[in-house]
Amino acid sequence: MTNKRPAVADLLSLDGSRVLVTGASGNIGRGIAHRLAEARAEVVVHYCNDFAGAARTVDEIVAAGGIASSAQADLRSEKDVRKLLAKAGQDISCVVNNAAAQPVSDIRNISGDEWRAVLAANLDSAFFVTQAAAHHMREKQIAGAVVNIASIEGSDPAIGHSHYATSKAGLLMLTRACALEYGKDGIRFNAVSPGLIDRNGLADAWPDGVQRWLNNVPLGRMGTSTDVADAVLYLLSPASRWVSGTNLVVDGGMSSVSRW
Repeated sequence: MTNKRPAVADLLSLDGSRVLVTGASGNIGRGIAHRLAEARAEVVVHYCNDFAGAARTVDEIVAAGGIASSAQADLRSEKDVRKLLAKAGQDISCVVNNAAAQPVSDIRNISGDEWRAVLAANLDSAFFVTQAAAHHMREKQIAGAVVNIASIEGSDPAIGHSHYATSKAGLLMLTRACALEYGKDGIRFNAVSPGLIDRNGLADAWPDGVQRWLNNVPLGRMGTSTDVADAVLYLLSPASRWVSGTNLVVDGGMSSVSRW
C-alpha cells in the first residue's frame, strides 16, 4: 500500500497493468477496453457467447497499437470463473465487472426462472469474479482495483426493469462491502452508475424512452461508451488512489432532475 504522489503525467496511466474487462464484446465493454488500452493497460477481453464481438474488440485495440487478448467464460459458473482467472489472471491487477443482462418485463409477468437468470447474470457473476480476483490479488500482494458497472437504476428503477434494478442495487452494496473487507490488502472497489448510453439502433428500438431522456437530461444528450470508460479509467488509475467504496454517477445530470 502506498501514498506516493504521482506526477500529473502519470495520473491516468495504467502502464504495466493487466486488466480483465468482462462483457467486453459489446458496446460499453468495448468502449472501456479501448480506453484502458489507450492508457497502456494490457486488456483481457472477456466474452461468453459473442466470439466475433470479442475478436473485433481485440483486433481494434491491437490495430491501434495496444495489447489485448480474449478469454471465454460463463460467469454464472464458479467453475468457469476459476478457469478464467487461472488462464488470464496471473498478473491481473484490475477488474471491470461489466457483463450484464437487461430484459424488460413487468413484475407480474416475471417468472422465477427469469428473475434468477437476471440476478445470476448481473450480480452472481460479479460476485464470483470479484471473489476469485481478490483472492488472487491478496495472494500475490497486488494492490489492485475493481470497478463494478452498476446503473442509475440501482437507486431509481424504471418500469419493467425490477429484476435489473434489483441486481444493480445489490451490486452497489457488494462494492461497498468489498471495499470494507479488502481495504487492508490495498485493494480498492468502486462502482460506476451510467445513465442512458447510446448504441446503434437504440433510438429506433426505444424512441419514446430516448425522447423522454433527451427532454429531461440537463446536459442535453445520451451518454456514450467513452463517457463510461473515462470514469472507469479514473477509478482504476493512480488519480483515485485514495478512493474506495464509492459510486460515480455518469448520467449527464439526470439524477439532479426533480421528480415532483
